[in-house]
Amino acid sequence: MQLKAEQVKQIALELGFNIVGIVHAEPSPTLEAYKRWIAAGMHGVMGYMARPDRIIRRENLQNILPNAQSMIVVGLDYTAAKHLFPPEVLEDPSRGRIAAYAWGQDYHDIMTPKLISLAQQLGNGDYKLYVDTGAILERSHGQQAGFGFIGKNTMLIRPRRGSYFFLGEIITTAIFDTYDPPHKAHMCGTCSRCLSACPTNAFPAPYVLDARRCISYHTIENKGWIDRGLRPHFGNWVFGCDICQDVCPFQRFAPNYAPLPLERPSLERFAPAITDLLALDEETFAAWYKGTPVYRIKRTRMVRNACIAAGNWGDERAIPYLIQLLYDTSSLIRGHAAWALWQIMRYGAARLLTRLYDHETDEAVREEIEALIG
Repeated sequence: MQLKAEQVKQIALELGFNIVGIVHAEPSPTLEAYKRWIAAGMHGVMGYMARPDRIIRRENLQNILPNAQSMIVVGLDYTAAKHLFPPEVLEDPSRGRIAAYAWGQDYHDIMTPKLISLAQQLGNGDYKLYVDTGAILERSHGQQAGFGFIGKNTMLIRPRRGSYFFLGEIITTAIFDTYDPPHKAHMCGTCSRCLSACPTNAFPAPYVLDARRCISYHTIENKGWIDRGLRPHFGNWVFGCDICQDVCPFQRFAPNYAPLPLERPSLERFAPAITDLLALDEETFAAWYKGTPVYRIKRTRMVRNACIAAGNWGDERAIPYLIQLLYDTSSLIRGHAAWALWQIMRYGAARLLTRLYDHETDEAVREEIEALIG
């Protein structure tokens, strides 16, 4: 029995999704490019992306769901709320900057129940659903569903909405009466604003992102030490980065209002003073960010990121907070606090760092200090 595609799409829209498309359960046409990207090591420490079992699933969706016939792809807009946080606030070096997608409730918690409800209305067929979690190349599948085109910044761009939207998928054994055609036009043309704007040169070529140089990757995915050569280019970003999206001409079509965030973003939480971030303890971090995407990096990585932002800010007001962090229980924080102090005080920090070095037992922190003071 074939399901009516238009009826299912209408249900998806009524559930609150902004866009929906239905395609055959086939591998992504960009699969070989993805394999080359993995072979080049551009996924960095995200080893899960290169796992053989995940590559096998991407090669054949039947390995995810036996007898898979169709994929329903949905999109949900989020807004940068630029009218709430004007550029002079977001670009203030004394404030930590957080990517716009994380300014509200965690999108997994919003989208997953909606996808479950949609899947349950398909009938008795089996299904598997994902929200940014499965072994599928969801942006490519979104393009196949007609949402838009993959830009030079590797984002999926809707020509009249920009790239500020989340994706979700349902792989199902259901068969539909019609399927959507792919969006075939590549509309970047000669524009290369995203490539030029990236402060860390994370795009070695158009349509190729080297995660190892990406601010979003390091502030979110990298659980360890951040390359000293990259830190000065992070500016005040402490969670993610929107630069390559914000400079895109299509982003001017992004709505000022969208379903996410569901509440008015708090200036104190989502454009916080760097000194407040440096002073975070576990309890305050949880109170501010639990239930948002920011919570996934926990307090240690947020304070590590704030240390880099403080070093780039270069203001003496950060010094007492950084000195306190030289004695934090986390070696990751101690080392990055030492770097930040050096950026602000230079040789004025030598005595402090020498004292820390003499008592430091963590070899990575000692190496950090050696690199600073020689």
